[in-house]
Amino acid sequence: MADLHVVNLGLVEYREALALQHRFADARAEDAIPDTLLLLEHPRCYTRGRRTPPGELTLPEAWYREQGIDIVDVDRGGKVTHHAPGQLTGYPIMRVASAREHVLRMERALVAALADEGVQARGRLDDGVEFCGVWVDDAKIASIGVHLSRGVTTHGFAINVDNDLEPWSWIVPCGLPDVRTTSVAEVTGRTGLLPCFRKRVAHRFAQEVGLRQRIVSPQRALPAAALV
Repeated sequence: MADLHVVNLGLVEYREALALQHRFADARAEDAIPDTLLLLEHPRCYTRGRRTPPGELTLPEAWYREQGIDIVDVDRGGKVTHHAPGQLTGYPIMRVASAREHVLRMERALVAALADEGVQARGRLDDGVEFCGVWVDDAKIASIGVHLSRGVTTHGFAINVDNDLEPWSWIVPCGLPDVRTTSVAEVTGRTGLLPCFRKRVAHRFAQEVGLRQRIVSPQRALPAAALV
C-alpha cells in the first residue's frame, strides 16, 4: 500500500499556506513526493472562490479588515467561506482522476470522522454543487472547494471544530443566503476537541483514499522548501 504523508502545520497565515500548497503541488506533479495531506489552522480570514459573485461579503471590505479579518481571492471552486483558529483545514495535495470523486471522498472521510466523534452528518454534493460540503441536519459544518491542475489537487476542506461561528453571519456563506453553520463543539457540547479530531480526520481520509497514513515533518515532507 502506498503512503499518504500527513503534515501537521499548526496555525499558518492563509497567504503563506497558499504559497506552500503551490510548492507541494509542483513537487507532486513532478512525482518528487507522494500524495500529501496538509492539516492546519488559519488566522481569521474570508476566501472567495472562482464562482463568488459580488455581494457575498455583505459589509464593506474595510469593515472586515477593521475586525482583523483578511480577504483573499483564490483559484478554488466554490464561493466565499470563512477560516479561523479552532477550525481544521485540510489540503490534500494528490493525484486524482476526477475532481468530483475527490470531493465525494472528502465528504465521506469527514462524515466518518464526525461519526467517530458522535456527530451524525452527511455529504450533499448529489443535491447540487451549491450544497457541496458536510451537513448536520440543515446546518453546514464543513466546506469543500478544490482546484485541479496537471492532475494534482490543491485546496480541500475546512471543518468547524471549536471556532467562533459569529463571522459566518457577516457573509453569505458558500452562496447560500439562509444557511446556518454549526461546529463539532456546538453539536457535542464539548470543547478542546481539535487535537484528537485532527487525528480522526487524518485516519479516515487515508482510509477513504486507500493509502497508509504516515505522519511526517514539513521539512521531511518537502525537503527543498523551508516553511515561510
